[in-house]
Amino acid sequence: MSSGSHVGSAVYDCRAVGADSILVVDDTSILRDRLSVAFQQRGFRVETASNFDEAVEVFTRRPTELAVLDLRMPGRSGLELLGKLLQIHPQTRIIMLSGFGSIPASIDAVRMGAVNFLSKPADADDILCQFIRGDALSTMQSVVEFPAPSLARTEWEHIHRVLADCGGNISEAARRLGIHRRSLQRKLRKRAPEDPPLPIVDDSNDDSDD
Repeated sequence: MSSGSHVGSAVYDCRAVGADSILVVDDTSILRDRLSVAFQQRGFRVETASNFDEAVEVFTRRPTELAVLDLRMPGRSGLELLGKLLQIHPQTRIIMLSGFGSIPASIDAVRMGAVNFLSKPADADDILCQFIRGDALSTMQSVVEFPAPSLARTEWEHIHRVLADCGGNISEAARRLGIHRRSLQRKLRKRAPEDPPLPIVDDSNDDSDD
């Protein structure tokens, strides 16, 4: 469902999305600034913030019709921010960005009201494309129950989050995880376990005649 690239060379703007304002929240200034410029070029009023508190202050003063939130930030998470922004302005449509490809957390975001989620890196057109597709995706998600991730997948993602928090230091990550360094190295050599498949939605009634 998430994608890091848009189809063809399509470029979307505020008219195509049906909104004229967007909030970008990311603790990485380079990404935040790049997206801000790109959205301004597409006709949006852009607000930016680097964390939960800044975002709530900015959004309370000048709510936006769209928002793009980083899932993992120092301090309070993107999931917490998602809930707070929707509490302030329920009509805002929100996309979550995840640099860790965390399926369980991203699914939680959709269940909490996000339009969809995207794995980083994602550019302005990737994001706007997901907003355009949002209505169709929301309809599908209201019908399809996402399967729970496997325990193996959850463990794998947790290990990699801890390793990232340790700056790639295997010894420190092993200490935090409470396992031997060699055991952690063996786990890191393994590929990510597959998630359970999504249920197949029967849309045969919607097919048109050739």
